[in-house]
Amino acid sequence: MAFEEITKPSVSDMKETPNLIDYQSTREDFDWYRDGFSGLDWLPDGGLNNAYEAVDRHVNNGKGKQKALIWIGKNGDEETYTYSQFKEESDKFGQVMKNLGMQRADRVFIFMDRIPELYFAAMGILKAGGVIAPLFSAFGPDPVRDRMEDAGASFLVTTPELKSKIDTMLPDIKTLQKVIVIDKSDTANIKTDEKTLLYKDLMKNVDATNFILEPTTQYDFSIMHYTSGSTGKPKGVLHRHQAVVQQWLTGKWALDLKEGDIYFCTADPGWVTGTSYGMMAPWTNCVTQIIYEGGFSAASWYEIIQKYGVTVWYTAPTAIRLLMRAGEAVVQRYDLSSLRFIGSVGEPLNPEAVVWGNKNYKMPIHDNWWQTETGAIMCANYATTNIRPGSMGKPFPGVTMGILDDQYNELGAGESGILAVRPGWPSQMFAYWQQDEMYNSRFKKGWYITGDQASIDEDGYFWFQGRADDVINTAGHLVGPFEVESALIEHKAVAEAGVIGKPDPIAMEVVKAFVTLNPDYEATDQLRRELIGFARDKLSAGVAPREIDFIDVMPKTRSGKIMRRLLKARELGLPEGDTSTLEDDG
Repeated sequence: MAFEEITKPSVSDMKETPNLIDYQSTREDFDWYRDGFSGLDWLPDGGLNNAYEAVDRHVNNGKGKQKALIWIGKNGDEETYTYSQFKEESDKFGQVMKNLGMQRADRVFIFMDRIPELYFAAMGILKAGGVIAPLFSAFGPDPVRDRMEDAGASFLVTTPELKSKIDTMLPDIKTLQKVIVIDKSDTANIKTDEKTLLYKDLMKNVDATNFILEPTTQYDFSIMHYTSGSTGKPKGVLHRHQAVVQQWLTGKWALDLKEGDIYFCTADPGWVTGTSYGMMAPWTNCVTQIIYEGGFSAASWYEIIQKYGVTVWYTAPTAIRLLMRAGEAVVQRYDLSSLRFIGSVGEPLNPEAVVWGNKNYKMPIHDNWWQTETGAIMCANYATTNIRPGSMGKPFPGVTMGILDDQYNELGAGESGILAVRPGWPSQMFAYWQQDEMYNSRFKKGWYITGDQASIDEDGYFWFQGRADDVINTAGHLVGPFEVESALIEHKAVAEAGVIGKPDPIAMEVVKAFVTLNPDYEATDQLRRELIGFARDKLSAGVAPREIDFIDVMPKTRSGKIMRRLLKARELGLPEGDTSTLEDDG
């Protein structure tokens, strides 16, 4: 290993006793029904509704006065809502949707920035039996149209500004019944008609005193997220209400959430982390969640942690690299001592970032792995397990993972191959919307094929190497782009790195890197040679990049994943495919 293992203190020396005290014994004795399903309240008829578990049950259990949500607007506005108020607002919107004729399993798209009404609407739709389909607020008309047409959208909830971006394409959505506009500032001049309605008018006139939550079952659809591939249109990933079982338990054990925690998740609800861990996991664990409408800012984020006493912080590797770039001096201006646990997801966290966090935050950043398709955390570094920087940790209790060869046979420790999971976990996707053949293709010989490449060491830690189609074959040697990227960003000049395989007539492929630089560094031939030498010293000449290009902006999705396929397409002059989730799209 390039970095030493970070040893956790004993439980008695920790700030608070973690929820998961002994990973190994818990894993050996784990039972989904005893440890997972029985931890929720369920509906009186035995059904399951994830909005009920996230909001209503806390009110019914006498916790209605606890704060559920503290919203911080991009202009400094602040609003606070208790669980009782959250229940009241979401009940009202649930009744609104029923009054408008929404049926169980109707797809309701949410296209808006992070404001409280987004969360009231989402929970209300779920209570009324609908399926929520959140979209990134940065989308332009085309990706919104693609998704709404594909899903047969019945309703759209949006804001004046975002509605104006997509007005011209709304008539194309033939299934669309109503558009509900949330004008938080109450200043927009919205023309209403039979199809376009104002949220404030609907909420003002509704009577929800006798609202009846739709008796959904654990198998009813709840959330649809679209995920982009390298080719073709985005795929609609459908999840069921049953997913909340794993979202609640992983929030408790993988993120160590406790009742009353102040929790800050930086993910947008347009990404699955923004629903699974920006809605379901925190609120089912009865925490107070910080919702910040603004974008990335090291100073703003640190100020939020200091001012509100954030105890658990969940963010993305891209953001952490930007925090590293902002420097240690910014960290030292703030009191971050309230923090108990920091988690990271979106793309594997570079080893240096784990070490940097341990030095500057006085605790390591705990990386974990999962996908839109898995619905919840599958592999993690836990509060009580030692961290091997660069590893995504160990499988969550109840989850079986393996490394397979190209014939889908399981490999041993130290061998690289296909990362796979045994099907049957509660938050497993139920379908790709109207793409049964593609869905079925993801399951081989009793495994779910993740599309990722990884390895496992002798002690059961998993190590991500890249998407299967990202792995580079150079002179017969398989190179994971992530290990090269991690080595490059250890250099003081490098902010971010993206690595691809470039076709070569002799070696089949050679490793090529694209890097963005930290401030005060200039792109020169001398620096290029220095970086190639630096990588060779760390990795060996066969693995290090042969070529390095300097770029100003690294193409990334808004969830923080470097789009290596886009780097490759641009390098080779190939079609770029679906770019709707690009960070700077729209």
